[in-house]
Amino acid sequence: MSQVIENIKNEVKKVIVGQEELINSLLIGLVANGHILVEGVPGLAKTTAINSLAKAIGLSFKRVQFTPDLLPSDIVGSEIYNMKTGNFEIKKGPAFTNLLLADEINRAPSKVQSALLEVMQEHQITIGDKSFKIDEPFLVMATQNPIEQEGAYRLPEAQLDRFMMNVLVGYNSFDEEVEIVDRVAVKGFDKIEQVATKDDILALREEPKNIHIDEEVKRYIIRLIHATREPEDYALSELREYIQFGASPRASIDLYKASLAFAFINSKDYVTPLDIAKIVKSVLRHRITLNYKARAKGITTDDIISKVLEAVKAP
Repeated sequence: MSQVIENIKNEVKKVIVGQEELINSLLIGLVANGHILVEGVPGLAKTTAINSLAKAIGLSFKRVQFTPDLLPSDIVGSEIYNMKTGNFEIKKGPAFTNLLLADEINRAPSKVQSALLEVMQEHQITIGDKSFKIDEPFLVMATQNPIEQEGAYRLPEAQLDRFMMNVLVGYNSFDEEVEIVDRVAVKGFDKIEQVATKDDILALREEPKNIHIDEEVKRYIIRLIHATREPEDYALSELREYIQFGASPRASIDLYKASLAFAFINSKDYVTPLDIAKIVKSVLRHRITLNYKARAKGITTDDIISKVLEAVKAP
């Protein structure tokens, strides 16, 4: 099964140069049944990444551009009155897909963002008095533009907690950008071939269950989460004045699942503390709420997580 992962990676890399963390995060989301929130300036191939992933697997892909005038029904669908039959009929929205790109999700108000809550958590959509199960696998990748704040809305905490990972996408390196320009201007991009099926992905989701995780490593995960709530217990009393709320129990579950998936997509059969350290910021950075003191001093959730990693002893 690890060969399937390699084949998918190779196809995606036909059109994506660099951005290894983004590609790995999407694969973790697929394997671990989680959703991904991506932050980065425009033009960093966020849309291209998930679109190429859909082509490589042969899954349905839909994109919703979030705007201030978007309505919840524009995402999940609505009941339409048919004048010929005199009955209401269901018109399904773009959320009825396998891979959904919620582009610039913070452009729409919270009532629109919350339209995704049910489908993200329960993998079902309710329209009127009817509920519909979403085809598996199902993954939401939402993007945020961090540099524009005008006309943007902050995501509700309940919405943020539904995302398994929050990935920060940066600029490519100099050499990578030379390669990008070369491909666009000279060679062009290769056509992406389908190298896996829906059934392959559903089978891949069973594989992390075979990955070994030691009991002490499991407790290490819980200690990392607990340190964001009770920093005094880990000689981190100085963090108390900056943390309003620590990570939720859902963070423990997602860090555990993401660790297994990360080991699997990297062809390992066990989880190490180093694996956890590589993904812990992506899993926790959107789940720790800082107060005004932290914001005033320019302290970020990544700074808090780095302190926690230093203080919590790895097994």
